[in-house]
Amino acid sequence: MNYIGEISAIATAFCWSVTSYAFTSATRRVGALQVNIDRMILASLMLFFIVLIFDFSLTLTFNQISNLVISAILGLVLGDSFLFKSFQLIGARLGIVLMALVPVFSTLLAYFFLNEVIVYLGLLGMILTIAGILAVVLEKKNTEKNNFAFNKLGIFYGFLGALGQASGLIFAKFAFEGGSLNGFSASFIRLFSASLIIFPLALAFGRYKNPIRIYHQNRIATKAIVIGTFFGPVLGITLSLIAIEYTKVGIASTLMATMPVIMLPISRFYFKEKFGWKAIMGAMAAVIGAAIIFMR
Repeated sequence: MNYIGEISAIATAFCWSVTSYAFTSATRRVGALQVNIDRMILASLMLFFIVLIFDFSLTLTFNQISNLVISAILGLVLGDSFLFKSFQLIGARLGIVLMALVPVFSTLLAYFFLNEVIVYLGLLGMILTIAGILAVVLEKKNTEKNNFAFNKLGIFYGFLGALGQASGLIFAKFAFEGGSLNGFSASFIRLFSASLIIFPLALAFGRYKNPIRIYHQNRIATKAIVIGTFFGPVLGITLSLIAIEYTKVGIASTLMATMPVIMLPISRFYFKEKFGWKAIMGAMAAVIGAAIIFMR
């Protein structure tokens, strides 16, 4: 059986695990909005040269371009913006819990708009994987202080962020169904479109600063954003698009959501963090769930 989609989804989670550490480091030094815009612009440039060097086709139909632009607006502009706002109000831990809704929303939307039906074994694997992810994320509540109160608006933003990202995947799938399309070309169009929207808005509201001056003064942030951009918007988004091209959207988004589980060994061996039995059991459940998805 061809597992290109599932393997690409797991690889996406690995890439996003690396980029989360890199962007966390950069955000602490130059700010979240600055990093969000700079990563999109830098990724657009990287992808443009990749497409140019490897001679990937940018000849797309109007419907494909339209779907990718809508996907960028829903997933990258609105989805990520609501996600960052949710993190600000309720904290990253609870925000990540809400993002576990992305596979749920993706599956429901794919059922109604793409006629994608997942067999019972696949649904079992998805449930086990999502449950494992939640166990890993929530286990930290006993060992870390959460200074964020329960905020209804933050929860609402988290729901909107998850819905935005799920909707973005659906429209990206529409683009792939519209004809032959390379993943790197699709990523370039999505990120370039998002940059054209968010960059002028940030300038108009005076929220964007001169990146040359900022990164010249902070070399650590420069290295972090380059690494984060390569593994995140460039490789990560491209692999996520390849994943939804070759497998069902719900399955792909579930496997991509395993990032918190993949981050466990990095946190344990590199950052020397300790985890309780709930996190370990959650990781095992997520791995078993992912294995069931592959065997479905």
